[in-house]
Parts: sequence; C-alpha cells; structure tokens
Amino acid sequence: MLRLRIPAFVAATSLLVASCGGGGNDATPSDPVTPTTPTDLYARPQAVALTSDEVSRVVAQAVGEAQARGLPSMISVVDRVGNVLAVYRMNGANPTATIPIPATAGGVAFDAQGVTIPAEMGAIAKAITAAYLSSAGNAFTSRTASDIVQQHFPLAPNTVGLESGPLFGVQFSSLPCSDLTRRFGVDGMTGPKRSPLGLSADPGSVPLYKDGFVVGAVGIMGDGVYGADDNAIAPDANNDEEVIALAASHGFEAPATIQANRISIDGTQLGFIDARASDLKSNPASPPALAGTGNLIPVRGYYDGTAMLAGTPFGTAASGYRNATDAERAAGAVIANPDAFILVDQAGNNRYPIRAGTDGGDVAQPLTAAEVKAIQEEAFTVMSRARGAIRQPQDSRMQATIALVDTRGQVLALARAPDAPVFGTDVALQKARTVAFFSDPHAAADLTASGSADVAGYVQKLRDFLANQNALTGGIAFANRPIGLLARPYFPDGEVGTPNGPLSRPIANFNPFSTGLQSALIIGNLAQHIGYVQNGTADTPARCTTLPDVAGSGANRLQNGIQIFPGGMPIYRGTTLVGAIGVSGDGIDQDDMVSFLGLYKGGLRVGTVGHAAQAMRISSVAIPAANGGFLPYAQCPVAPFLDTSEQNACQGK
Repeated sequence: MLRLRIPAFVAATSLLVASCGGGGNDATPSDPVTPTTPTDLYARPQAVALTSDEVSRVVAQAVGEAQARGLPSMISVVDRVGNVLAVYRMNGANPTATIPIPATAGGVAFDAQGVTIPAEMGAIAKAITAAYLSSAGNAFTSRTASDIVQQHFPLAPNTVGLESGPLFGVQFSSLPCSDLTRRFGVDGMTGPKRSPLGLSADPGSVPLYKDGFVVGAVGIMGDGVYGADDNAIAPDANNDEEVIALAASHGFEAPATIQANRISIDGTQLGFIDARASDLKSNPASPPALAGTGNLIPVRGYYDGTAMLAGTPFGTAASGYRNATDAERAAGAVIANPDAFILVDQAGNNRYPIRAGTDGGDVAQPLTAAEVKAIQEEAFTVMSRARGAIRQPQDSRMQATIALVDTRGQVLALARAPDAPVFGTDVALQKARTVAFFSDPHAAADLTASGSADVAGYVQKLRDFLANQNALTGGIAFANRPIGLLARPYFPDGEVGTPNGPLSRPIANFNPFSTGLQSALIIGNLAQHIGYVQNGTADTPARCTTLPDVAGSGANRLQNGIQIFPGGMPIYRGTTLVGAIGVSGDGIDQDDMVSFLGLYKGGLRVGTVGHAAQAMRISSVAIPAANGGFLPYAQCPVAPFLDTSEQNACQGK
C-alpha cells in the first residue's frame, strides 16, 4: 500500500531555518553480529568474498537462464568495492546499448537516437550500483535506484504531483572522472572503483551475499536499452534481465528480510526486482557448462578478460577500507571513535588523514586540524546515536560516511561507519564540495569560466530566480537541501504545471541522464570516457568538470561533480566561509541531521567555527518565483535517536 506524500515546499508563513519535522522516514532495522570490543557500537563486516569458482558459478547460472529465455546477454560480476571479477559476452549478445537521452545534453551533441555505448559498460554500471547501494542492513538493486532518482517518487501515471525521489541525482556519483574513485590497472584491488556510467537506474542487477554480508553484485545487459523504469508501481513486463540476474544470484541471495521491498521511505515501499523464482525458465542449481556459450571479454579501464577473479574481502586493507588503528587515533590522524573506518591506498596508508585547510590564499584563518577533528567526531557521535532509515532490522544504528573539505574542495577528513553503503563514500565528498562551492565567492566566476555555455547559463538563471544579481558570490550560505530543491524539474518540488527550478532542465527536456547543471558539469567527462572504453581515445582525467583550476593547486573545486540531495552544510568562521561537511549513506533526513548537528556541536566544542548566521542562509531569502516562499535549510527526522526520546533535534540551531 502506498501512502502518498504532500509536496513539502515551505511557504512564506512557515519559514524553516532548520526544519526538524515531517521527515517521516519509517524506522527500519541491528546487523549481522560479529565479535566486537565493549567500546564498539557497530559490528564489523566479516572478511568474506567471492572465490573465482563462485564467480564462474554466478556467470553460468545467468547463462542458463538467458539461454532459456532466448536473450543472449552481457554478464558482469563485481565485488563490494567495484572490482570487476568477470565480464562475459554470450554468443549473439547485443554488443551495444542505447541511452535514451535528448539529441543534445549539456552542450555536447549526440546522435539523435541517443548515445550508443558498449553493452559491457551498462552491465558493469548495473552491478556496481547494486553492490554500492547495499550493506548487511539493506539490499538494493538498480531497480531500487530507478525508484529513488526520478522526478516523482514513485514514478507512475497516477503519482504525478509527488516529490522527486529521495536520492534524486545519486546517479551522477562514483563517476569515471571522480578523484576519489580508484582505477583498474593503477590501484590494484583497492576501492572504491569508478563506475563507467555512474550509478545505474536501469533494472537488471542484484547484490550477492554470503553469510548475510554483501560480497558483490551481478549486472545483466541484454535488451539493448540502458534506461530507467517509468512506472514503479506496475509489474515490469520487460523484466528478462532481472530474471536472469535472479538466476545468477542463486546460492548468493540477499536475505529476504533486508531486501528493498521490506524497506519504506515516507510510507512508500521500495522496489527490489520484478522477478520471482516462479518466473525462472532454467534450473540455477544445475547450470550449463560455459564452454561454447560465449567468452570473457576485456573492458578497457576495467577488466583484462583473461580469467574470472576472486573478490576482495571488504573491511580489509586490500579492499581500500579498514578500521583505523590505535596508533592513527593517538597521532590525531583520525577521530578517536574506535568504530571509525577509513579509506586506504595500496600500501594500506590512510588516504585522507585529518589536516588543516589548504586555502590560506583565499581565507584569512583556514580550518585548523583541531576544528576539523572536533566537527567530524561530533558528527560521528550523532550518527552512532541515530536510528537508521534504510536498515533492517528495525532500530539499527545509522551508518554513513562523513567528509570535510576546505573552500577549495580539498579533503580534510573522511571517515565512515563499518558497514555504511559504499556509494556514500563518493557522495559524502560530493555533498561537502557542493555546498562549499555554492557558498563560495568564486562560484559564479568559476561557472562562467567553465568553457560551457550551458554550465555558465545557470548563473543567470539562479540569479533571476532569486531576484538577486549577486548570488553565487559568497553572500548566501547554501546547504544541500535547498540546492536540491532548486535543481528539481518542478518548483515547488513535484507540483506539476509549475516552472522548473533554476538549476534543472525544463521537464520537457529532463530525464535521469540529463538533469540540469549537475549533468551539464560532467557530460563532457562522460562522453570522453565512453570514447575511451569504446575506441581507445584519451580517457577522462581523475578530475570532473571543466571549471578553472584553483590557483597553484592543479585542481578544481568540484573534482568529483556535484550532488543535489540533502546532507551537506557549509562551515563558517563568523561571516567567512572556511569549508563544509557532507554526510551520506542513509535516509536524507538522517544525513541532513548528522551534518547539521555535527557542525553545530563541533562548533560549540571549539568555539571558533559553526553554521552560517541565520541572516546569511538561503532559508532567509524570499523566493519571488514562489510568491515569497522560503526554502528549508535542513530537515531532521522525527524522534531520531536510539538513546533518547528527544524531538526537534535541530530546531533553533
């Protein structure tokens, strides 16, 4: 049963500087337990992984069902951190797929029928999506992703008028140009690896589990179209790829209790797959021999095609994620919390130790390492007290990634809960960089100097919408939630018949592959990467967008793109922007709360930095296009904590 939501734009009579009400996310469930020390609040992921024989079995099970359905397919298997373990092309499989986007998008011209990509790119992206969105507490697929990134949630003919998906925009994360994601052939088996197309909204993937822990995923590309589902509440008649994925997962199924259809957001049940065991035309328990059915194929930048590989156990240094050590905590390189996990390089070294701001040329008093540590520690503490929104069983602790940056987008700290979904690693950094960028005095000049007329045009669109010709020059503090609302194809969000937000494309030109400023910033990188995989031309650098370099840094402020759903706050020293915090991995109200309260409490602890003054926040700017309405700055969930009945945790801060 669907409970329809009311669009939540805040009218002039109900200005919310830091809204705490109305999140409404159903509290959902403690994770598979492994031994922990008395001071730990979180269970550690078990060091389990797919073996090469198991990968071969997954592929054979997919082949058997694809043969039975007469749909020769491209099959990809990845581990939890995105390492490609197999790409198998069945004999007769369509070698390409079409992305149904407009003839032009983001100023880059494409064929009028849409972009044609190697089918293996779609299969890999689908698999990475299911692996990255899943954890020991939730199992999501690319169908789940389709539900949560569309202009209405859920998208269906009878749901017009509902708000957009809660993770609207997440498809443009883990991008091939991201400076956070790792690369095949360069970084060994450490992750998280980049996805060739970002996260996928095309159904046809499922996560793979062993002993209750996610160890990877399988993605299927067979129908020649890399798209999205346009009717989330009706069974999908074209679900062959999902049935093949279901067969592939035999013996590695996600526990039924944590599958997406057991999790609801604001009363709306999420989708997992439109396939059931009764749909199978093969017997996965007795898959065919692979000889003669197809071949492993190399995929430039992702997989060498010589053998089916074993996965890397998540949570070990080899995977790129591990628990911080006592020595690192004692040295102040990471927060004191014993549950904190960090990202590491091939040598096992912390990629993002706590450090001071690098922006002394732009800011009189950059963030100090002590300030960074205080904010991150307080945010981690808030997270560890919070009730998760997307985790089973009910009343599980929230798990997410927390990132801090300076005004140049340079990473000052990154830590996460042990079993936080992998997708949030890149997204937390995107959120922090996004709010720092929009709040920065250089934003308008950087966008104008990007070299893209499409990108530059959004400066004037936003200024006209706000009736403020000085917007994007540092006078307004932007949090992620209001940025996201300004980037919706309807404004107020979901209300059909109203104009689009100034950072979005008009609804007539909108789809999940072409959203507005977010896609315009990176569409050139994506086009370049498609050419690289397909033809061997130059690859995109590990540097999203064509914004100008920050002087002397060789980097731009949006090195992994922007993100347009809640969970990021700018950090101020008085009226001066000095950085930002981003949080991602759970419900959007939970992410918002951790970033908001983490900054607030960290600021109180050090007494030198904190939130923007109320008068500076975008929530204090009347929106003429909405007849004087105001945007919320943050929104916290109702009764968010496991250890107290406190309500309205963000109000008045």
